[in-house]
Amino acid sequence: MNIIQNYHNIKKELQNLKKSIRLIVISKGQSVDRIETLLQNSQFDFGENKVQEALLKWPNLLNKYVNVDLHLVGKLQSNKAKDAFKIFNYIHTLDNEKLARIFSNLENNSLKKIKYFIQVNIGNEPQKNGISVDKLSEFIKYCIYDLKLNVIGLMCIPPVVGDPGEYFSNLFKLARLNNLTELSMGMSNDYDCAAKHGATFIRVGSKIFSGN
Repeated sequence: MNIIQNYHNIKKELQNLKKSIRLIVISKGQSVDRIETLLQNSQFDFGENKVQEALLKWPNLLNKYVNVDLHLVGKLQSNKAKDAFKIFNYIHTLDNEKLARIFSNLENNSLKKIKYFIQVNIGNEPQKNGISVDKLSEFIKYCIYDLKLNVIGLMCIPPVVGDPGEYFSNLFKLARLNNLTELSMGMSNDYDCAAKHGATFIRVGSKIFSGN
């Protein structure tokens, strides 16, 4: 296994697409040593699924590498929002009004501002998190105009079955309809497809750390 080789292979793929895409390395379950290997190769976007894991691993690294942007890409419970606010720069899974109000209150009492993606349940799957498509525009307006949150784009995880490109294309259209420019979509198994459909942030972990 060669983490650095895997990493550079993906970076080269993205460069060949001639599109401006930020690679978020998903570091959940990875040791500090493995993460630092990539930090030393100038990779500064990392994603974590759980707030508590991030709080254990990242404070010392963030002091040492000041250019890091840390992205929360997992489901966020409202009782973890305050801790998430302390350590993350981007939240990719904003999906309900209660959470949005908590972040608005936290920002009103702080100089810190976070960048948010709204997670969309693009396949209308009952077991998945995310705002339903029919409620999306209303929720975006509430977050931006009522709560003054810096919503920069949309995020989705497409259904396992079917063509992911169809869902990525739909998310692209929804972003444009709502005047949003950023799209967080695509993981280790489908990031190439997401890139071709307008992704501006992709979230890759296993293909870097295991090569699978």
